[in-house]
Formats: sequence, structure tokens, C-alpha cells
Amino acid sequence: MYAILDIETTGGKFNQEGITEIAIYKFDGHAVIDQFISLVNPEKEIQKFVVKLTGINNAMLRNAPKFYEVAKRIIEITTDCTLVAHNTAFDYRILSTEFERLGYDFNRNTLCTVELSQKLILEQPSYSLGKLTKALGIPMTDRHRASGDALATVQLFKLLLEKDTQKSIIQQSVKYYDRRKEKQRLQKLIDAVPEELGLFYIHDANGKVLYIGRGKNAKAEVNRLFLKQTKRAIKIQHKANSITFEKTGNDLFTRLKYYIELETLSPKYNLKKRRKPNLHPFNNDNFLIIDKGREIEEHAIILIENNEVFGYGFTNLAYQENKVDILKTMLTPIEYKGLAKTIIKNYLNKHNVKKIVRL
Repeated sequence: MYAILDIETTGGKFNQEGITEIAIYKFDGHAVIDQFISLVNPEKEIQKFVVKLTGINNAMLRNAPKFYEVAKRIIEITTDCTLVAHNTAFDYRILSTEFERLGYDFNRNTLCTVELSQKLILEQPSYSLGKLTKALGIPMTDRHRASGDALATVQLFKLLLEKDTQKSIIQQSVKYYDRRKEKQRLQKLIDAVPEELGLFYIHDANGKVLYIGRGKNAKAEVNRLFLKQTKRAIKIQHKANSITFEKTGNDLFTRLKYYIELETLSPKYNLKKRRKPNLHPFNNDNFLIIDKGREIEEHAIILIENNEVFGYGFTNLAYQENKVDILKTMLTPIEYKGLAKTIIKNYLNKHNVKKIVRL
């Protein structure tokens, strides 16, 4: 069941608009089975350009019902229906905002005939309601009035239902108010991350790293990120297309790789904290830091040479650890040596590693 609607407003600042007229046609996929049309007193002035566009002025609305007086009827006619409009994001936002002012959560699944038309009626020069209906031969009366625009949208939606021959495009285009599809997509991404210590990288559709995270349990950290409702977290959730993971084996490597890769990759949604450089020298000029590796019998190695951080990597052979020249060919050199030195010194001041070998 569908509730096909159109709303006219006062215009004005975002989320401060008021409804001046609303039309809703309840549509069962074949015919209109109920309807509600009403002017609405927005209790605020209508912008002059809107009066010129719609023909609705303040005098016409003086004795019209206020939104709270028509709210119950709107709830009744849209219950168990998918809301359909031409640019549903606008109409649904306006309606939800009005109900929010009354302290009521108005939640409906939605479909947009602009988006559907772009998928099912290709190569149109314009997808505005007026130009699209004219191109398709759909009659329209009372343009920019709620009833006229909503009736034209009914006829357009009928055509879209017919064109969706596989009966899949429209169903796949439904936006669920509880973000059902979004949650399913994010859950698949979460499921691909192991419950291991390490770093995770969230990529967009082009493979670019949007965000780097870390934790003793990477899966739990991703799950926490996807549950957050901050503006930054929601943007990450929306753009996340894939997640890769890198096991680090120990806390020192986790910190070192995390901060170095923030500098190297500069992910858009990470908040980089400026770290005060540690200018003091190490206690020894040349030594190896050896800590727990990613697997049993593997070691994580950091080489300090001439009091600077040379590089880091993994080895599982004592022979390699005893031959610095061989080891240096295996290690990943560190570009941000000052940053690495700060991280390592701060860590060693508070934590133990498996062992330190002087060279």
C-alpha cells in the first residue's frame, strides 16, 4: 500500500518551514482508495516568492486548520503505507519535522519517483515533475498546488510500476525508516573483521581509505563505530564500502603503525592529534626492540640505529635477528622518524617489551 503525497510550504530557513497545503492519495497499486486534501495554517508568514509560485497567500490560510488538527488524519491515512513523492526527501523531512514539534515520531518507509524515474525512464532531459509529466503525456492541473502535483505523481507512479517488469527495482529502492538495508550492509562489513589486535581500514567505493581504527578487538571497535550517531560516524557509515584488517601482534606495533599511517594516508575522517616530539636520545645508540609477533614463534622487530628509528617488521628466525644487514633488508623503513621516536620512547617509559638487544 502506498501513500502518494505532495506538500506546499511557506519557504524559509531549513527545518523552519511550515506546511500550507497537503494532499495524500492512498494507492493500492491499481487505484486510489482514499484521499486527504487540506490547506494548513502554518502560523507564520509565507515567503513572497512562494505566494507567487503557488498562489497560496496568508489570507487564504487564516481559517484553515493548524497542523495539530490534521495530524491524526495524516497518521491514519499513511499507516502501513510506503510514502511516495516526487523528491520524497523534502516532503518526508517537512512532515517528520511537524510531527516532531508535536512530540510524535512519524516513521514511514519511503520511495522517491525522481530516483525511480532515473532508473526506469532513461535519458530524459529533465526529471522535474512538470517537465517529466509533459514528456510522458501525463495531464497536470493546478501545478504547484498539493492536489494537482500529488495526482500527477499518482499517474507517474502507475507508469513506473508498469515499467518495473521484474518487480525488483521499486522494491530495492525502498528506503526503510529503521535503516534496515543500511544495517544489513554494515553488518556484513563488521562480520569480515576478525576479533584480533590490530588496525582496520575503512575504504570508500573507489578503494580510498576514509578512516583508520585500532583496538585489541578490531571487530568490536568497528561495531562501536557503526553504532555511533555523531555526524562524522554517520558519514563514515554511509561511505564505507569495504574494510581491510592488519594484525599487529602487540600494543607497541599497533600504536606505531596507527600514527605513522595517519600521517602517510591522511584519512578524511580521522581526527589527528598533534604529538609533542620527544627530543631526548634513546639510552643506547644501536639496539633491537623485540616483542610478541602476530603468530606463535614470530617476533616483532624495531631497529634503532645511530639513535634513530630505522624500521620495523616481523621475523621468525633468530639467525635474521643476529644479522643486522639481513634484518635491514627485511624491515620497513620509517619515514616519520621523529614521530616514531616519540611513540616508542613514550611506550617504553610505561610498558615492558619481550626484550631489548644491544648491538
